[in-house]
Amino acid sequence: MGHGGGGALSAELMTEVFAPAYGNDILAVLGDSAVLPLGGARVAFSTDSYVVRPLFFPGGCVGDLAVNGTVNDLAMSGARAAYLSCALVLEEGTELAVVERVARAIGTAAEAAGAVVATGDTKVVDAGHGDGVYVTTSGVGLVPDGVDIRPQRARPGDVVLVSGPVGLHGVAVLSVREGLEFGVDVVSDTAPLGGLVAAMLAATRDLHVLRDPTRGGVAAALNEIAAASGTGVVLTEEAVPVPEAVANACGFLGLDPLYVANEGRLVAFVPPEHADAVLAAMRAHPQGAGAAVIGECVAEHPGMVVARTGLGGTRVVDLPVGEQLPRIC
Repeated sequence: MGHGGGGALSAELMTEVFAPAYGNDILAVLGDSAVLPLGGARVAFSTDSYVVRPLFFPGGCVGDLAVNGTVNDLAMSGARAAYLSCALVLEEGTELAVVERVARAIGTAAEAAGAVVATGDTKVVDAGHGDGVYVTTSGVGLVPDGVDIRPQRARPGDVVLVSGPVGLHGVAVLSVREGLEFGVDVVSDTAPLGGLVAAMLAATRDLHVLRDPTRGGVAAALNEIAAASGTGVVLTEEAVPVPEAVANACGFLGLDPLYVANEGRLVAFVPPEHADAVLAAMRAHPQGAGAAVIGECVAEHPGMVVARTGLGGTRVVDLPVGEQLPRIC
């Protein structure tokens, strides 16, 4: 299970199994989506599978999660999703009312993102061989001219931004899965980010890196960017917006909010001369109203992320080895 958690074991699976089998220069970029030259244009292409349990959680379900996840992967290359494919694996015995509810959530989320579900597939597996509904979505969109967003472009001096409070999705799913109450309802942040990215690109096309911190949370996203770019990241721990309910839940459960999954947030590495304009553009958009500066990219300790603590010390923020919360996305 740890190999699916978005941490060190997931990276090991990629580098030791998949890359030797079918790796190539395009795949080696390891972005949230691939950017492909096609007919004189640049097309962003992404695919992802969603196996969240339970299927329905505060703020969403596996259906809108699957759409938003792929839409957001495309947005991390600067593209607006145009067309999606949707494949469903259904477990024998799942009520058709449940399947219909998931399907309607897929349609509503695609419409909200401005994308069309153009093709798909359905398979049914024996009872006991699935969790009701698994969804795989793929998507394509065009990358605007002059946009080059990828993890290798992080540079010392870049300002690190996050688009809003972190940890909401993971805690929301955990609360209904385990029947936990934290004194206040925690709702998933699942949402499409294409519009937010478009607003950021309107401020400047020179965005260096975008990443949506899903499995493995903000910590995994920053570590992946540091490793890909050969730079270091210094995080100001107190600057990371963590809602009180998330902080309390993580404290109770012994979790670090930096490692908890998000589904409607992004991390951005922006040149310092554009940081104020990009931050203002983010805060003017509904999906970026809680945006904040959380750190900087540095030349020191390449490939490593460290956090300045509230006590004035520092700690290493490493890749998680396995996973804290299984089947979050």
